[in-house]
Amino acid sequence: MELHQLVNTFGQDLQRRYGEKVHKLTLHGGFSCPNRDGTLGRGGCTFCNVASFADETAQQLSVTKQLSQRATEVHRAKRYLAYFQAYTSTYAEVEKLKAMYEEALKSADIVGLCVGTRPDCVPDAVLDLLAHYKDQGFEIWLELGLQTANDSTLKRINRGHDFACYDAVTRKARLLGLNVCTHLIVGLPGDTKTDHLSTIEQVVDTGTDGIKLHPLHIVEGSVMAKAWRAGRLDAISLEDYVDSAAEMILRTPAEVVYHRVSANARKPTLLAPEWCENRWLAMTDIARVLSMKGAQGSLTGRPFHFPQ
Repeated sequence: MELHQLVNTFGQDLQRRYGEKVHKLTLHGGFSCPNRDGTLGRGGCTFCNVASFADETAQQLSVTKQLSQRATEVHRAKRYLAYFQAYTSTYAEVEKLKAMYEEALKSADIVGLCVGTRPDCVPDAVLDLLAHYKDQGFEIWLELGLQTANDSTLKRINRGHDFACYDAVTRKARLLGLNVCTHLIVGLPGDTKTDHLSTIEQVVDTGTDGIKLHPLHIVEGSVMAKAWRAGRLDAISLEDYVDSAAEMILRTPAEVVYHRVSANARKPTLLAPEWCENRWLAMTDIARVLSMKGAQGSLTGRPFHFPQ
């Protein structure tokens, strides 16, 4: 069976609700990060090099020009979600955020916003602003980088917040009717499979509408790159990633949407693991394992059923 028959994927969820393909257009808002500028810390999270997932040259362009440029790169889609991805996309004065978000939303083919940020950078005023757009009929996703529910690991990777911070802002957001997508990294140093399963259980208990799973990428320019070169850090194997990811999916209620079950990066930015250059390797293997063990949610008693 194919992955979308076993997992409630974001792509098929959008197709079902809008009746056509809806694609994310990634944006760089020129935001910084409080874990880099000294507000919370210096140097950022030990895994981070934003160039591994965002085009740093894009921040020189306006939001409108970025959207236009990105739309030309996407095929078979006529409607889009504007995705503020790079760094911390709520880390600015509310009036500045309002101007940028509304510049994106004014385009007729934009159906909503996805806003990537940290749990400790979402004040009530930002939640209220996003809720206002939701009330206007736009699709709004608050994408929160949790990475793991293990506070010891969060401290080790210099994350700058704990699980309780994530828990609090997620509950606030969902009370306002906002969709929350939780980003999780599998393979962080110190985290075991037990931690991976505990993380998904705690996230589900808090309440989330979506999940993004990422294997740990060791990328050029990160603190982890130095540890890897010194032989002090091992990259997660494809087998171990697939094992943990599949078990996490089995424990995720069917109504939670998976925005991603793996991720890729390219050399020379990517140092390890090499299998992360091919985004299909993990996705194919996860589908194979789930075909044998059951669809998303099977271990919750509410398995996902592929819409006929």
